Amino acid sequence: MVKTEDIKEHMEIVGNDGRHVGTVDHVENGELKLSKSDAPDGMHHFLPLATAEYVDECVHLNRSSIRAMAEWC
Repeated sequence: MVKTEDIKEHMEIVGNDGRHVGTVDHVENGELKLSKSDAPDGMHHFLPLATAEYVDECVHLNRSSIRAMAEWC
């Protein structure tokens, strides 16, 4: 399981296909809040923290970028 303290503001979020999903704004209530400045619609989006597979210089998701963007709130 990913530790929330490993996820930092402005980290890139990528799908398991290596494609860009968004940028971390912060972690809030067990969810990744994505930066609205990086979203195509200019709004904040959220992904469950459980979708994060691992963290290195990026947050890597356990799903494709297309699936993640289809599922975000």
